[in-house]
Amino acid sequence: MSRSISRSTFALSSALLVAAFSLGAPSAGLAQAPASPRDSVKATVGGATVSVNYGRPSKRGREIFGGLVKFGTVWRTGANEATAFTTTKALRFGNATVPAGSYTLYTLPDQSGKWQLIINKQTGQWGTVYSQAQDLVRIPLTVEQTPAVVEQMAITVTPSQNGGELAVLWDRTKAKTSFVVAP
Repeated sequence: MSRSISRSTFALSSALLVAAFSLGAPSAGLAQAPASPRDSVKATVGGATVSVNYGRPSKRGREIFGGLVKFGTVWRTGANEATAFTTTKALRFGNATVPAGSYTLYTLPDQSGKWQLIINKQTGQWGTVYSQAQDLVRIPLTVEQTPAVVEQMAITVTPSQNGGELAVLWDRTKAKTSFVVAP
Protein backbone atom coordinates (compact mmCIF):
# COMPACT_ATOMS: atom_id res chain seq x y z
CA MET A 1 0.00 0.00 0.00
CA SER A 2 2.80 2.44 0.77
CA ARG A 3 4.20 1.83 -2.71
CA SER A 4 0.84 2.81 -4.22
CA ILE A 5 0.76 6.05 -2.21
CA SER A 6 4.31 6.87 -3.31
CA ARG A 7 3.43 6.44 -6.98
CA SER A 8 0.32 8.58 -6.75
CA THR A 9 2.16 11.22 -4.70
CA PHE A 10 4.97 11.21 -7.28
CA ALA A 11 2.48 11.49 -10.16
CA LEU A 12 0.65 14.38 -8.47
CA SER A 13 3.91 16.16 -7.62
CA SER A 14 5.13 15.77 -11.19
CA ALA A 15 1.88 17.11 -12.60
CA LEU A 16 2.00 20.14 -10.29
CA LEU A 17 5.63 20.81 -11.19
CA VAL A 18 4.89 20.70 -14.93
CA ALA A 19 1.88 23.00 -14.44
CA ALA A 20 3.93 25.49 -12.41
CA PHE A 21 6.64 25.69 -15.07
CA SER A 22 4.05 26.02 -17.83
CA LEU A 23 2.32 28.94 -16.12
CA GLY A 24 5.55 30.74 -15.29
CA ALA A 25 7.07 30.62 -18.78
CA PRO A 26 5.59 31.95 -22.02
CA SER A 27 4.15 29.26 -24.21
CA ALA A 28 6.09 28.44 -27.37
CA GLY A 29 2.94 29.20 -29.37
CA LEU A 30 2.33 32.64 -27.82
CA ALA A 31 4.43 35.58 -28.95
CA GLN A 32 5.56 38.02 -26.26
CA ALA A 33 4.75 41.67 -26.97
CA PRO A 34 7.84 43.58 -28.15
CA ALA A 35 9.37 46.11 -25.73
CA SER A 36 9.28 48.77 -28.48
CA PRO A 37 6.32 47.96 -30.76
CA ARG A 38 6.09 49.43 -34.26
CA ASP A 39 3.53 52.13 -34.87
CA SER A 40 2.66 54.48 -37.69
CA VAL A 41 0.98 57.78 -38.24
CA LYS A 42 -0.52 58.96 -41.53
CA ALA A 43 -2.09 62.33 -42.33
CA THR A 44 -3.36 64.16 -45.38
CA VAL A 45 -1.86 67.62 -45.34
CA GLY A 46 -2.53 70.17 -48.09
CA GLY A 47 -3.14 67.37 -50.61
CA ALA A 48 -0.01 65.43 -49.57
CA THR A 49 -0.05 62.14 -47.68
CA VAL A 50 2.60 62.20 -44.97
CA SER A 51 3.38 58.98 -43.09
CA VAL A 52 5.85 57.89 -40.42
CA ASN A 53 6.57 54.30 -39.30
CA TYR A 54 8.65 53.93 -36.13
CA GLY A 55 9.47 51.87 -33.05
CA ARG A 56 7.94 53.14 -29.78
CA PRO A 57 10.32 52.67 -26.86
CA SER A 58 9.05 53.19 -23.30
CA LYS A 59 10.58 55.31 -20.55
CA ARG A 60 10.40 52.52 -17.92
CA GLY A 61 11.86 54.77 -15.20
CA ARG A 62 14.95 55.69 -17.22
CA GLU A 63 16.43 59.13 -17.79
CA ILE A 64 15.77 59.63 -21.51
CA PHE A 65 17.36 62.80 -22.94
CA GLY A 66 20.90 63.19 -21.65
CA GLY A 67 20.77 59.58 -20.38
CA LEU A 68 19.54 56.85 -22.73
CA VAL A 69 19.56 59.31 -25.65
CA LYS A 70 22.88 61.14 -25.47
CA PHE A 71 23.08 64.86 -26.18
CA GLY A 72 25.23 65.74 -29.19
CA THR A 73 24.82 62.26 -30.74
CA VAL A 74 22.56 61.35 -33.67
CA TRP A 75 19.57 59.37 -32.36
CA ARG A 76 17.52 56.94 -34.45
CA THR A 77 14.29 58.69 -33.33
CA GLY A 78 12.62 55.55 -32.08
CA ALA A 79 13.78 51.99 -31.57
CA ASN A 80 14.96 49.04 -33.63
CA GLU A 81 14.44 49.51 -37.40
CA ALA A 82 15.04 53.01 -38.75
CA THR A 83 12.13 55.46 -38.60
CA ALA A 84 10.60 55.67 -42.08
CA PHE A 85 9.17 58.97 -43.36
CA THR A 86 7.23 59.24 -46.63
CA THR A 87 5.56 62.17 -48.38
CA THR A 88 3.64 62.11 -51.66
CA LYS A 89 4.37 65.80 -52.36
CA ALA A 90 7.32 68.09 -51.72
CA LEU A 91 7.33 69.68 -48.26
CA ARG A 92 9.07 72.85 -47.13
CA PHE A 93 10.47 73.06 -43.60
CA GLY A 94 11.54 76.70 -43.32
CA ASN A 95 14.02 77.18 -46.22
CA ALA A 96 14.63 73.43 -46.70
CA THR A 97 12.63 71.49 -49.28
CA VAL A 98 12.06 67.75 -49.03
CA PRO A 99 10.98 66.27 -52.39
CA ALA A 100 8.21 63.66 -52.56
CA GLY A 101 9.68 60.29 -51.62
CA SER A 102 10.77 58.00 -48.79
CA TYR A 103 13.39 58.88 -46.20
CA THR A 104 14.66 58.03 -42.72
CA LEU A 105 14.28 60.38 -39.74
CA TYR A 106 17.03 60.93 -37.20
CA THR A 107 17.28 63.52 -34.45
CA LEU A 108 20.27 65.35 -33.04
CA PRO A 109 19.32 66.41 -29.48
CA ASP A 110 21.37 69.15 -27.85
CA GLN A 111 21.53 70.04 -24.16
CA SER A 112 21.13 73.74 -25.04
CA GLY A 113 17.75 72.98 -26.64
CA LYS A 114 18.98 73.53 -30.23
CA TRP A 115 17.82 70.19 -31.63
CA GLN A 116 17.81 69.18 -35.30
CA LEU A 117 15.59 66.85 -37.28
CA ILE A 118 17.68 64.98 -39.86
CA ILE A 119 15.99 63.77 -43.03
CA ASN A 120 18.27 61.13 -44.51
CA LYS A 121 18.06 59.59 -48.01
CA GLN A 122 19.09 56.08 -46.91
CA THR A 123 16.09 53.79 -46.26
CA GLY A 124 15.35 50.28 -45.03
CA GLN A 125 18.32 50.02 -42.64
CA TRP A 126 18.51 49.20 -38.93
CA GLY A 127 18.05 52.36 -36.87
CA THR A 128 21.64 52.64 -35.71
CA VAL A 129 23.04 52.46 -39.26
CA TYR A 130 23.48 56.17 -39.98
CA SER A 131 25.47 57.79 -42.78
CA GLN A 132 25.84 61.57 -42.55
CA ALA A 133 26.78 61.57 -46.25
CA GLN A 134 23.15 60.54 -46.95
CA ASP A 135 21.62 63.55 -45.13
CA LEU A 136 19.18 65.45 -47.32
CA VAL A 137 18.50 68.26 -44.84
CA ARG A 138 18.85 69.18 -41.18
CA ILE A 139 15.92 71.13 -39.79
CA PRO A 140 15.88 73.12 -36.52
CA LEU A 141 13.40 71.79 -33.94
CA THR A 142 11.58 73.78 -31.30
CA VAL A 143 11.86 71.97 -27.96
CA GLU A 144 9.39 72.40 -25.12
CA GLN A 145 8.48 70.61 -21.91
CA THR A 146 5.27 68.56 -21.87
CA PRO A 147 2.80 69.03 -19.00
CA ALA A 148 2.94 65.30 -18.18
CA VAL A 149 5.40 62.45 -18.72
CA VAL A 150 4.97 60.67 -22.06
CA GLU A 151 5.77 57.04 -21.14
CA GLN A 152 5.93 55.63 -24.66
CA MET A 153 7.57 57.68 -27.40
CA ALA A 154 5.17 59.03 -30.01
CA ILE A 155 5.51 60.83 -33.34
CA THR A 156 2.62 63.01 -34.48
CA VAL A 157 1.72 64.74 -37.72
CA THR A 158 -0.88 67.44 -37.12
CA PRO A 159 -2.41 69.07 -40.22
CA SER A 160 -3.10 72.80 -40.48
CA GLN A 161 -4.23 74.83 -43.53
CA ASN A 162 -1.64 73.99 -46.23
CA GLY A 163 0.91 72.35 -43.96
CA GLY A 164 1.28 70.97 -40.50
CA GLU A 165 3.48 70.09 -37.57
CA LEU A 166 5.73 67.07 -37.13
CA ALA A 167 6.53 66.33 -33.47
CA VAL A 168 8.42 63.76 -31.40
CA LEU A 169 7.18 63.34 -27.81
CA TRP A 170 8.86 61.33 -25.07
CA ASP A 171 9.41 61.67 -21.35
CA ARG A 172 8.77 65.38 -20.65
CA THR A 173 9.98 66.61 -24.06
CA LYS A 174 8.24 67.66 -27.25
CA ALA A 175 10.49 68.50 -30.23
CA LYS A 176 8.57 69.91 -33.19
CA THR A 177 8.81 71.62 -36.55
CA SER A 178 6.28 73.15 -38.91
CA PHE A 179 6.08 72.49 -42.63
CA VAL A 180 4.04 73.48 -45.67
CA VAL A 181 3.29 71.60 -48.86
CA ALA A 182 5.53 73.10 -51.54
CA PRO A 183 3.71 74.66 -54.50
